[in-house]
Amino acid sequence: MRDLLNLNVRLYAALFLFAIYLFSGLAEAKSASEIVAESDKQMRGDASYTVATMNIIRPDWTRSMSMKSWTKGQDLSLVLVTAPAKDKGSASLKRQKEMWNWIPSIERVIKIAPSMLSQSWMGSDFTNDDLINQSSIVVDYDHKLIEEQTIDGDDSYVIDAIAKADAPVVWSKVRLWISKESYLQRKVEFYDEFDDLVNTMETFDVKQMGGRLIATRMTMTPKDKPGNRTEMITHEAQFDFDIGDAFFSQSQMKALRD
Repeated sequence: MRDLLNLNVRLYAALFLFAIYLFSGLAEAKSASEIVAESDKQMRGDASYTVATMNIIRPDWTRSMSMKSWTKGQDLSLVLVTAPAKDKGSASLKRQKEMWNWIPSIERVIKIAPSMLSQSWMGSDFTNDDLINQSSIVVDYDHKLIEEQTIDGDDSYVIDAIAKADAPVVWSKVRLWISKESYLQRKVEFYDEFDDLVNTMETFDVKQMGGRLIATRMTMTPKDKPGNRTEMITHEAQFDFDIGDAFFSQSQMKALRD
């Protein structure tokens, strides 16, 4: 009888410990939306500054641009072209839901309407939405964890982001491969309203830069344009520094040169 009682005690203890383990695992598990938000924070922080080269690659030619970009939170971003000379000073600005381009050659600010988000940014394979409105993936989409896969040796969550009704976005669905370790986006597929794949972004050369891991090279490849791709290479990066909201203004966008 005592042996049976001891067995029951051990059984209940084991079940209790298992329940604690299971509850702990569920409590620690992140939702798909939390994973996407953590990824966005990892890649941009509370504030970010990067220096990069964009190479627009076509079957018969290649064009390169140097650029700097600043972000603050999810609502403020500014991108400045620093070379070549003919494009130097061109800039793109986002404040909350509004976006503008500054074209110094004609000294004109052009407001980016929602219908213009799908247009190419500076002739590249990135759209205005991809480059200026990056944090939209957090706030304008619902997220669902699909599976887990390994990308470039990196165990990753596969998450579908489905555009919310009436959201001012280009892509109706975005599929993301997010590293389980670093929370970097290792691959992203962009789909139109017919659920057809349009563009694929892949990231490479993950390195420490600015005190955190970042993917220092990314490529955007259109599905239906063989031989076309745009490559972005990051040379410098800083994160989580003080920068005022006033920096992200039309007057600053016009004044910046290098």
